[in-house]
Amino acid sequence: MDKLKQSSDITPGPSSRPGWVPFALGFRPFFLLAGFAGALLMAIWPPVWQGRLAAPAHYAASAWHGHEMLFGYAAAVIAGFLLTAVRNWTGRPTWTGRRLGLLALLWLGGRLLPWAEGVPVSLLVTVDVAFLPLVALSLYRPLWDGQNRVNRVFLPLLLLMGLANLLSHLQLLDLFAGLGDMRRVMLDLVLLLIALVGGRVMPFFTRSVLPGFEPTQRPWVERLTFVILALIVLIDLAPPLPGAVSGLLWLAFAMVQAIRLAGWFDVRMFRLPVLWVLHAGYAWLVLGAMLNGLARLGLFASTSALHALTVGAVGVFTIGMMARVANGHTGRPIDVTRFITFAFLAMNAAALIRVFGTAQWGSHYLLWVDLSAALWVLGFVLFAWHYAPILLRPRVDGRPG
Repeated sequence: MDKLKQSSDITPGPSSRPGWVPFALGFRPFFLLAGFAGALLMAIWPPVWQGRLAAPAHYAASAWHGHEMLFGYAAAVIAGFLLTAVRNWTGRPTWTGRRLGLLALLWLGGRLLPWAEGVPVSLLVTVDVAFLPLVALSLYRPLWDGQNRVNRVFLPLLLLMGLANLLSHLQLLDLFAGLGDMRRVMLDLVLLLIALVGGRVMPFFTRSVLPGFEPTQRPWVERLTFVILALIVLIDLAPPLPGAVSGLLWLAFAMVQAIRLAGWFDVRMFRLPVLWVLHAGYAWLVLGAMLNGLARLGLFASTSALHALTVGAVGVFTIGMMARVANGHTGRPIDVTRFITFAFLAMNAAALIRVFGTAQWGSHYLLWVDLSAALWVLGFVLFAWHYAPILLRPRVDGRPG
């Protein structure tokens, strides 16, 4: 286990320009913002949902919640990860310093402007929609100059996410009809990114800390993963098709992802929370796909199935990935403390309660939602409390970034 005592991110790439540490590399501001947003957005959701706090006028209550968790929280994690990983993958610099700070400020404006009175809708929509295309712009040159052309797939993916955000706002304004719910399309795209990133980093992470481990990767599984997800995106874009079509697609996706995840499995991963949390997040993707398939066939509660993908797959996977990247890129051991392990457990408990508590004991629906939200908030409070000082201070090994 000696490898675990060192960061595997020992090649920082081109030196960051001197400047304020929080903007030395993309993961720093965006993981910090995501940590606080993950706690705050969920803390105020129950009172908004129950009518004790008014949602911003631009949104209905449920629309605000779905939009902010996807185009707010998830987009911040995606930006932080890609602005950091692309530099390692390509050896080319990504935005740091002032440009990174302005990008973070734009993201923050998208969260705050809807709450401000008197702000024109056109302004808050423009600010919010501009974020993801600008992230794509910031990554264009390093990805295009990099030797691995496969990495360029993240550019159209970010642009599609930006388009989904724009169409989501237009739907809220009743200016665009005829397509499916763009928040659902954004969720599909986030899951697509998790599948891309998971296939790239999880076998590598596992192999780097478990001596002798070799992942099993099957080309047909990799191809089917993205073919099926692309079909799911197209179905959610179009007016509703018979539930059996999308239901069978989700069930096929679940089966393929179960085979994929089994090829990355090694029982020794349970010794390392930083590994098992990523596998748990991906297992939620498998389970969530299966439950969504059953829900489309009328065999499971649809909102509970949806939250297996959101609270489970997106929530658990992203908090684990942020912890792993933050440790590795600040020169610390890549495994986490018991403090953060408890955050991982809280997040998984939040998903279990939100999915199965509400589905099986619906008479106590409000209780399960509140308890799940409280556990989610606890997980992110622990994450923010632990990682805020780490993200605001220089690397412990003196390297740039």
